[in-house]
Amino acid sequence: PLHEVPRSRTLVLGWGTQSPIGVTNPWAVPGYTHQEGNNLLWEGLSYYAIFADKDIPWLADSMEYTKPDFAELTIKLNTQATWSDGVPITSKDVLFTFEGQMKNDKLPYHAQFNQYVQAVKAVDDQTVVVTFKIPAPRFKFEVLTLKFDTGIPIVPEHVLSKQADVNAFAGGLDMPHSGPYTLVQWDKNQKIYDLRADWWAIKAGRALPPDVRRVTLINVGNQDNSTVAQRIVNNEVDSSTGMPPAVIGTMLEQNAKITSYTGKQPPYGNLDWWPVSLWMNTQLAPYSDVRVRRAISLAIDRDTLDELLYEGAKVTTIYPFPLYPGLQRFVDSPAVKALEATYQPRRFDLDASATLMTDAGFTKNADGLWQKNGQTVNATINGFAAFQGDIAPLLEEMLKNGGFDASVYFGADAYQHMRDGQPGLYLYGHGASLTDPYATLDMYHSRYSRPQNQPAVDGYWSRYKNRLYDTLLDQMAPLSSDDPLFQADAAKALEIYWKEQIDIPVIQWLHRIPFNQTYWTNWPTRENPAGG
Repeated sequence: PLHEVPRSRTLVLGWGTQSPIGVTNPWAVPGYTHQEGNNLLWEGLSYYAIFADKDIPWLADSMEYTKPDFAELTIKLNTQATWSDGVPITSKDVLFTFEGQMKNDKLPYHAQFNQYVQAVKAVDDQTVVVTFKIPAPRFKFEVLTLKFDTGIPIVPEHVLSKQADVNAFAGGLDMPHSGPYTLVQWDKNQKIYDLRADWWAIKAGRALPPDVRRVTLINVGNQDNSTVAQRIVNNEVDSSTGMPPAVIGTMLEQNAKITSYTGKQPPYGNLDWWPVSLWMNTQLAPYSDVRVRRAISLAIDRDTLDELLYEGAKVTTIYPFPLYPGLQRFVDSPAVKALEATYQPRRFDLDASATLMTDAGFTKNADGLWQKNGQTVNATINGFAAFQGDIAPLLEEMLKNGGFDASVYFGADAYQHMRDGQPGLYLYGHGASLTDPYATLDMYHSRYSRPQNQPAVDGYWSRYKNRLYDTLLDQMAPLSSDDPLFQADAAKALEIYWKEQIDIPVIQWLHRIPFNQTYWTNWPTRENPAGG
């Protein structure tokens, strides 16, 4: 039986836990997830403070490019870092982690390591040098830094090197790890993590001793939002995953101890890295006609969405990337502001929309819908009820008012519709750029464009092709984001994105997470972003 931990030292989270019980090995494929509390077990060489816009060294004291063309990276490890079984974390673990990614095509960063990494060498127990095949200015950040859903954790060589099949090894509750908590119980109802008093980061000065002695993840995957919300209002649960605006607004009214990232004021959430667009298959008629794509955008009233959904908070967007500090600097540049004035991507104008549809050969039928050759424009919005149940019906109404044959589809196969490139619109985000626009703009490179008879690359739904656009992205790839040529090419690529209306940006995505302060305070808020 577990030892007793008072409620006042226990953090209770209402999350879903769907991964196979006992799978804690980051290399267990399929089965492992970096979510569901496993970030309490595994750590990275570095983290990134998105709002502070800075690196946070962790298992590594430093990661520096040591050649001016970004062809070499030198990693210096923290000498005090250890695994939970007391074994020091050394260059052996980094080499094992990197070489595993290079050789094992089941691992998530195999493609990136194959594309960029020439060799990995341990200079000594605390120093690793990575040599690249081609300039790799973003490899340190995109692959080796943990943030949001990306980056790799370092795994223990002395454990995984002894496994006959590292992908089949579950790990279990006893697998040595470097993080601050140990998983002590896991069943279908909950996961329980207890604090490790010997966590290396405390002695090393990386972190203060956590006040949270136990973290309990209650599996609420089968409970609706209102049920979970009531458990937080009743002080049973301290926090949960995101809530719809109306639900979290009601929670704030029902319990004075509950707060959010923006306190009691809308929009109640922090900016996520997943801005949502209406995507479409640009190879498929009528979406292959830029006039139709632009006409659909002109039918969307973003100001009204802000008023109705977010109580006036400015959440709608014209960009496919989140406006974190580095990206805000880019969109504030004179070049981008000039493009915005030229292309007016936020414009709501049903008359201009109608002119474009007429130019494209469409006429209105008796139902007021645009049609051509007897076919209306299929504007079915494929999406996900749990996340988009509030915005999708509003978009449907706006598109109908613009003459498009709109409806909402939240069926279980909505995601498959996107993969297959079926007619309609896809309400989906962009998990890519964080500090500069390259990663998001690269999503429209033709290398990701699949023919109609093949499934799309997951999350890359546009199937767009443009040689000039490709050339710009290829020129940007080996450059640092502060290079003037990078900035100029990024602006030109964004111009093509707006001019061609590759997809239609709608909203910045927010994490509207309720925080109950009955047992725990010092939650991350706009005024208190903690580590950033």
